[in-house]
Amino acid sequence: MRHNIIEYGASADGSVCTEAIQRAIDLCERGSEVYVPEGTFVTGALFLKSGVTLYLEEGARLLGSGSADDFPIMTYRFEGREQLCYASLINTDGAPYKDITIDGRGTIDANGAALFRQEMAEKKGARGRAVCVRNTENLTIRGVTIRQSPAWCVHLIYCKNVLIENIGVHTRFDENGRVYEGIFNGDGIDIDSCKKVIIRDSFIASQDDCIAVKSGKDAEGRRAGIPSEDIVISGCRFAHGFGVAIGSEMSGGVKDVYVLNCVFENTHSLASIKAVRGRGGYIRNIHYENCTHINRGTEFGDTKWFRGALYAGGFYGEDKFDADLPEPVNEGTPEVNGIYMKNLTVDTTAGNAVYICGLPEAPYKNIFLENVTARGIGEPVIKNTENLKTIGVKISNGGE
Repeated sequence: MRHNIIEYGASADGSVCTEAIQRAIDLCERGSEVYVPEGTFVTGALFLKSGVTLYLEEGARLLGSGSADDFPIMTYRFEGREQLCYASLINTDGAPYKDITIDGRGTIDANGAALFRQEMAEKKGARGRAVCVRNTENLTIRGVTIRQSPAWCVHLIYCKNVLIENIGVHTRFDENGRVYEGIFNGDGIDIDSCKKVIIRDSFIASQDDCIAVKSGKDAEGRRAGIPSEDIVISGCRFAHGFGVAIGSEMSGGVKDVYVLNCVFENTHSLASIKAVRGRGGYIRNIHYENCTHINRGTEFGDTKWFRGALYAGGFYGEDKFDADLPEPVNEGTPEVNGIYMKNLTVDTTAGNAVYICGLPEAPYKNIFLENVTARGIGEPVIKNTENLKTIGVKISNGGE
């Protein structure tokens, strides 16, 4: 059965119609559809429920109201910790849910530039996201365009059996190249303590990490102990941002991640693996295969946040460090074991082509580079690793 939001009082006249759209969701029977027709519908935070499809027709747009008052303060995980946050435009409330779908050819626009300014000024909580789905089994997001979030754009927390396909995510600029002013830390998609996730055939233009795989931060993340695992990212195209990242919040563990057949255009990196002191946890069995990367941007070179196109670093976020000085091994010492980079072509005008530097007290283990052709600035850095194997690797210095 289809529930058209107009029949519940929603109007595309610029008025805020949160209550009407939420009424359509609340009264929708399991297995039915909440239908958003062509037009722009201004709304505050919306909360989905089990068994419901939110369908956005081509030309339909859900537009965040731009008023922080329409986004209540809730407790979410953000940046690895449970904390007070502004609600997102599309949410679940944290209770267990099943069988949620977001589908169609329309747009979810969080109006993040306006919300960013207010939320940062009020400081009642961390910034909201465009879509934040928690504790949901069997989630599908298909076809839609999601853009302009105050912070991370699509955030999945404690979810299982997720399919994301043929979507567009825009956190850096819109489809016409207009830059979203003032937003920072605008990841595209964050997979946070989730299991069995497929992301395919999608386009992400990101202000920060295009896709990041996470699992909580430090002692809190270790106590929760919920890993992100069994994740496949395939056939995607990325523009701007920092490619596909693992961490740096990975204290619950990350394993069995496959990045396959993707194109990275003017992203600062293709692969970023970040496991630093204090996190604990593990990163295991990470694959980047059959991908191409080219970067002509010079916004970032060798910084504490970014050191190379193919990057695995134990000192992420540190301005100064001694890579030869070990510290005692304890529960905060992370493990990195099994990184596979195969059939990759990398060409960057900023930063190293390859930078792999583990911790001296916990070297990164079992690093495999096969058929990798990489061009960057400066000589490659490979340090604090055990069982590094290379086959058919060509790394060149572009100079400058």
